[in-house]
Order: sequence, then structure tokens, then C-alpha cells
Amino acid sequence: MRLDTSAELQEFREEVRSFIRAHAPARKTRTGVRSPEPALLPELRRWTARLYAAGYLGRSWPVDHGGLDDPRPEPGFVVAEELARARSWGQIGAGALAAGALLAHGTEEQKRHFLPRLRSGADLWCQLFSEPEAGSDLASLRTRARLEGDHYVVDGQKVWTTNAQYADVGYLLARTDPDAPKTRGITAFALDMRSAGVEIRPLREITGDADFNEVFLDGVRVPADRVIGTVNAGWRVAGASLAHERGSVAAHSSELLDDLAGLLALARREDADGRTPLDEPALRARLGRLATRVRVADLMSRAVQSRMAAGTEGPTDAAAVKVLFSETNLDAVTLGVELQGLDGLLVRGDEDAVDDGYWQDALLYARAYTIAGGANEVLRTTVAERSLGLPREPRP
Repeated sequence: MRLDTSAELQEFREEVRSFIRAHAPARKTRTGVRSPEPALLPELRRWTARLYAAGYLGRSWPVDHGGLDDPRPEPGFVVAEELARARSWGQIGAGALAAGALLAHGTEEQKRHFLPRLRSGADLWCQLFSEPEAGSDLASLRTRARLEGDHYVVDGQKVWTTNAQYADVGYLLARTDPDAPKTRGITAFALDMRSAGVEIRPLREITGDADFNEVFLDGVRVPADRVIGTVNAGWRVAGASLAHERGSVAAHSSELLDDLAGLLALARREDADGRTPLDEPALRARLGRLATRVRVADLMSRAVQSRMAAGTEGPTDAAAVKVLFSETNLDAVTLGVELQGLDGLLVRGDEDAVDDGYWQDALLYARAYTIAGGANEVLRTTVAERSLGLPREPRP
């Protein structure tokens, strides 16, 4: 089932497109989940406030917290698709994740404090989950939080934290009971990123940018009333967040379709002799296979969206979509660079770079998609064991 067939949703889609055309900040020139330039931050905070005020973000929130109390995921899918199609910015940071945790498990005082600031763009959140030895196996995290009086004292290290250099608040998972089973001794916190003992170190990537950061926590004091949910129940709090991050399933499909159109344009470029890459049978076959995978990825995304809308999604539906998207994306941008011939050696910033070096930058970033959100190797094992019922992989 396609979700854009009803007249109501199509009307909503046109409304969202018009809103983006009228109000969106500068168009994104780079693919992936990237940190903005510092000069763009004030505008992106205002843009976040506009999206919430218009009802395009936070639709499922309770009315008394500014939402529409609309649990349907379909409008959220439409917004995510249109933002991706327009290469526009969505809400940067981990605000959607934090809102999911606060709405499901936060105290009324926490909701009254944090949710309006999140809606207005006053607070930008980052996600302090992954650690050097706890990425896809997040339950192995080692950052500790011990109670001293009315504060928790946190020590540890987080890594791959996007937007940490800009964040006002960190959505932190830390171990509060080192003797409990892995998932049962973890607590969620709302951490003031300006607290003493928080050190942020940018990680320079192959793209030349520093979208990710290491975050070191050295004796950081967090008030006990900043625990989200109950102590040692942080794993359940983190799970509640995921229901508010479903839009990526829709956004990825739009990105692939957009890149396919770009590949076709590259393949039709004539050389000095008037020939195009499409004149080569092998290239036509390769492009045809890739186009098929893009369409399959789009259909799989639509099918998963349909099951989400009906409340019948499986435990690994989103994981399967992510694996197919990330690997198809990697092959697509690789072909985008190859189609440029020697010009493929040029990069963003070179005067003669095709499409301002978009394909080169996307290729350098594409491998991250196969790792972020759970490495594909781990997700394949999860799909095999939890959906296909295959024998469990031996555990040490």
C-alpha cells in the first residue's frame, strides 16, 4: 500500500511543499546527518520553531504540550519525505528522541521545562549513547553514574555524538548498577552540556568535516531530578524514544529516488565525441540493476510505513529497510563518481567539480550510513534471529 493515495494526505503533502518553499532555510548541499555551519544555527533554531508551530513536528504530542494528539504516523512520513526531497533541514540534533523519552517517562516538571524549549528551538539536544566499546552493542556501555546526595556523579566517555559542539542538553545513558544484567542497570538523564567536567573533542572525518564528537565526562554532577523515568530503567526509556524517530524510514526513500534522477542526468552527459555513458551496454545494465534496487527499496519503505500505520510492524522491519537503503546508497554514489571519469577526482570546492562535488562528498560519507544506527552486520544477525527464526549466532 502506498501512503500518498488518499486525497487528504495528498492535500497535506502539497501544503507541506508550499510551506517548505516559503519558509525553509538555505538548501542543504551535502548528504547525510551533518552538523550545520555555526552561522546557520540561529536560523535553524527558528526553523525548528516554525515546524512545530505549524504542526509538522510533534503532531503526536498531547495537546496540553503543544501537539495535535494525532497518533497517526502517515503525516510524519509525508513531512520527512518532503524535507528530504527538498534537501531541506529538519530538526537537527536528538530532539525527537528526547521528546519521545520525556513524553513516555518524564515527570510533569520535566515536561513543562524541556518540551516548550525543545519546540521553540531554544534547546538543541544531542544523543549520548554510543561509546568506544559500546556501539551496536549499546547495552555494554561503561559510563558510570553514582548517587551522591541529591546529584549523580558521572564518569565515562561517549563517541560519535553529532552536534555535541552545539548542544544545550544531552540525552545520556549511564550505568547506575554495575552488578545488574546489561540492560537492567542503565539510567537515562537529561544532562546540561555546559556542566563542569564535560569536554567535547571534534572528530575530523574523511569528508574533512567534524560532524561527530567525542564527549568526555569527568566527575560531571547531574541533579537527581534530571533522571528520565526511573533509576535502572533507562533501557526501556531509550526504547520509548524510537517510536518518535520513524521518519527516517520515509526520508531515506526520497534520498535514493533523488540520487537515481541525478545518476540518469550524469549518464546522459556527452563527451567531446558526442557519446554518453548510456551508449555502453554494460553501464546500461549496471544502471538498470541499480534502478531496480532503488525501486525495491522504495517499495519496502512504503510497505513498512503501511505496517507502522496499521500497528502491525515487525521487530526488524526498520532494520531491514536501513540495510537495503544504506547499501544501495553506497553503490549509487559510487557510480555517481565513476560516471564523471577523471572529473571524479575533483572534490567539493574545486571550481570544475560536477554538481559542486556532491557525489564525491556523498561517497565519502556513505559508509557511515552502513554503520550508524547499528552496523549492517549486526542488523542482519538481528533480522535473521528475530524475524526469520534462524539459529542464534554463538555468543562468547
